[in-house]
Amino acid sequence: MKTRLSGRNLFFIGSMLFGLFFGAGNLIFPVFLGQQAGQNIWQAVFGLLITGIGLPLLGVIGIGLTRSAGVFELAANVSRPYATIFTVVLYLTLGPLFAMPRLATTAFQIGLVPFLTKSQQSFSLLAFSIGFFLITWLLARNPGKLMTYIGKWLTPIFLILLGALILVALIRPLGNFHVAAQGAYAINPSLAGFTEGYNTMDALASLAFGIVVVDAIRELGVTDPNQIATDTIKAGLISMSLMAVIYTLLAIIGTLSLGKFQAATNGGITLAQLANYYFGPFGNALLALIVIIACLKTAIGLTTAFGDTLHGMFPKLPYLALISFACLLPAILANVGLTQLINYSTPVLMFLYPLAIILILLAVLSPWLGKSRWLFVMTTVWTLIPAALAGIVALPQSVLQQPWGQWLQQLNNLLPLARLGLGWTLPALIGFIFGWLGQHWSARKKR
Repeated sequence: MKTRLSGRNLFFIGSMLFGLFFGAGNLIFPVFLGQQAGQNIWQAVFGLLITGIGLPLLGVIGIGLTRSAGVFELAANVSRPYATIFTVVLYLTLGPLFAMPRLATTAFQIGLVPFLTKSQQSFSLLAFSIGFFLITWLLARNPGKLMTYIGKWLTPIFLILLGALILVALIRPLGNFHVAAQGAYAINPSLAGFTEGYNTMDALASLAFGIVVVDAIRELGVTDPNQIATDTIKAGLISMSLMAVIYTLLAIIGTLSLGKFQAATNGGITLAQLANYYFGPFGNALLALIVIIACLKTAIGLTTAFGDTLHGMFPKLPYLALISFACLLPAILANVGLTQLINYSTPVLMFLYPLAIILILLAVLSPWLGKSRWLFVMTTVWTLIPAALAGIVALPQSVLQQPWGQWLQQLNNLLPLARLGLGWTLPALIGFIFGWLGQHWSARKKR
């Protein structure tokens, strides 16, 4: 039994956690932000780091401070039925129903489509998605090896390949920072970066990956709950520091790319242009490797977390059966109806995100406020309705054109900050105040 992790193992766990978080979306988005922000890049990056890094870090810290094994144990402070529903919906949405099919499709679109003719793409996507999720399944079978697969192998390879592209782009810049900002980045760049960082949904992932980090620390022989909590927080700091550096560098090369290329509709196009410009035909292969490894890392982590968590909640469901389901379903969904799936999954994410944020904040504040059911229940109850409204107004416009849809949109717009996707914040604060008052009233009654 170990009392604490060595610095080497702590770094590898931090590297593993970074690898779990950093998928293709995290790679593409900062580049797009850099192009849009132009001369306002530093304010935009500041806003991005608050939500894109700050919230996920708080999620990891919250798991550590409450000594929770994962999101179910954390959500059980509200109630066990609520924890069951919230956890299952969270993992299905971040796992086989939404995020994992998109990982395979994104890796294929950016990594392999440039090498294929249009007639080859349908069959190639089928073959690629089967191979992608077969590798994911093989590497997810042994959760105890996750630190080795991701922390020691895939993440270092990913960083070396990405580092080569970033380094060349910084040494031979295509432009400068004196370019006009566009859209919201010209009006309030910090708020634009803040809002887009909020929409990365990495705070949800921090709750989903909490169990993976805790299990990895236990696998290394640390059993003391206090030390597990400390090491979990340290791993979070390592991973988020690395992510912050890479976000910033990617945003910089996005802005500098405007010296040669026009602003693109997404960061993947810009990365492809840069890779081809600096490395020629080899650049396409380099970018393909970067994107495929980025997506594979996250898919393995999501599969492992899905199987680990649901097996813990429902012991009669074997881990191997759960990860098989988690790989088979997205292999199918990656090929059929993914656009429709995304349209209807986004509202679920918009509903889950406020509930996840209040869990994270209450967990982080628990050393000072405690884990009173009053606090968790009242804050959650007051957040549920505006969170549901946020999810409803994110439905496709074809649905919202119904009279009831228009009425709910108008109701949602009455909430302060609703147009920024933050309409839940004031009700959550009111619920928190009621919970705090109820907690003190209950404590006085017991005296």
